[in-house]
Amino acid sequence: MVACAARRIGLALVPATLALLTACTTLGPDYREPDVAWLKAWQSDLYGQLERPDLQTQVDLRFWWHAFNDPVLNDLIETARLENPSLRIAGLRILESRAVLGIAGANQYPQLQQLNGAATYVDQRESGQGAGRDQQFAAYSAGFDLAWELDFWGRFRRGVESAEAGFFASIANQQDVQVLLSAQVADLYYLYRTTLLRIDIATRNAAIQKRSFEITQRLFRSGEESELDLQSAQAQYLGTLALIPELEANLVKVRNALSVLLARMPGDMPELTAVGGPLPDVGPTVITELPVQLLLRRRDVRTAAWQVAAQSAQIGIAKADYFPSITLLGRIGWTSDDVDGTPEVRTIAAGPALTWNILDYGRIRNNVRVQDARLQQAIEQFQNSTLLAAQEIDDAAISVVKTGEQQEPLSGAARAAERSLDLANTLYQEGYADFDRVLDAQRVMFTQAERELLNDSAHISAVITMYKALGGGWVDTPVEELVPDTVRETMEARTNWGDLLTRPLPASTDGQASPSGERR
Repeated sequence: MVACAARRIGLALVPATLALLTACTTLGPDYREPDVAWLKAWQSDLYGQLERPDLQTQVDLRFWWHAFNDPVLNDLIETARLENPSLRIAGLRILESRAVLGIAGANQYPQLQQLNGAATYVDQRESGQGAGRDQQFAAYSAGFDLAWELDFWGRFRRGVESAEAGFFASIANQQDVQVLLSAQVADLYYLYRTTLLRIDIATRNAAIQKRSFEITQRLFRSGEESELDLQSAQAQYLGTLALIPELEANLVKVRNALSVLLARMPGDMPELTAVGGPLPDVGPTVITELPVQLLLRRRDVRTAAWQVAAQSAQIGIAKADYFPSITLLGRIGWTSDDVDGTPEVRTIAAGPALTWNILDYGRIRNNVRVQDARLQQAIEQFQNSTLLAAQEIDDAAISVVKTGEQQEPLSGAARAAERSLDLANTLYQEGYADFDRVLDAQRVMFTQAERELLNDSAHISAVITMYKALGGGWVDTPVEELVPDTVRETMEARTNWGDLLTRPLPASTDGQASPSGERR
């Protein structure tokens, strides 16, 4: 009788439930990417670098460092992409956000609240007057409870929407780490080579100044030179000599910084053993797309946009608390024992339950306000990200142009300083100039050689920054490459990951990841 009644109630609830489900709504604002009004007016030609190149001058932004034609740099960046801890952490955050998305999707389905079972054996014996009514029997029971909260107000749908946006934000963030990592490796590599050249310049100048010091020392001892010339030559020589240990210390620090990026302990790097020679002559940077298009595809900007989307859905989740939650409850149970004449009992129960936080004392209202304020913060962060991106692009562009313009005059100044020293030495040896002219010429030659080198280094750094600012240096990473095989095997041995460590990630199209059914 009870089972039949329960079935009738359940059947009666089906059409009502379907009607309610079709009438359900989704609270909160639907996501729209914030508009950046000033982008329409930003038509910069990046100080003359925006042009239509021929096929031979095009640079693939994904692998912009190939433009330097340096196999050592290529190998360092490839190694960093495989071993860098920060990039691994970013990959693990993708896996984490994928699991969070799975939690959000699971909330939409019925939940098994409780599964219970029991078995009891009773052995009852009586003693004393009237004994003899001993009995033994066993009793069994089993049952489980189900609950399904109907998503009338879109709480769970908004939860999935927020988690999905967080998942795509984690993908964009991992790609942004690739961009930063490639630029960091290139910057440190050329800083290492620049420091080597600075040590070489200081060593060569110290050798020149040592010879001058030794000459003045001999002349002073023979009475042909004043002590002033001797002390001036000695001061200049020792001052230059003192620069070398500082540069050597900087060289080790730069090498150590590179080691960290490659997940190695500080120490020698075999890749740098044969590094040397002049810095590469970097050709003009050629930009083939409008800066606005490149800016909006930057991975940090895309990450900020996805974060806005994730927070936008949180408002709908908070607003759902204004309304009652309706849950379909069900229970199936069975009890039995082996006592003669005792019936076996089966229980099937179903029905709705309503929960409504009516007396919230402003809690819900203020939680909605909190989520709205956080949304506006995310929007402002997105706006600020675009401004900083535009600033980085513009700063890098002017640095590339102006350091390039300085190269020719600085090179001419360095050659002139070398010639000036030759002339000063000749005039001094022939008695037409005093030793101060020689010291001044040595100082100027050292200064101009350093200026030329440092400007060449600054130009290379500006080109690297330009490619980074344009969002270059990332590729879609296959899921199996997010973490090394050994790490994946450890995680799988520790936890049942299902297919989350192997299921392909969504591909990026036009700079934005596209949805791909990541709700399982």
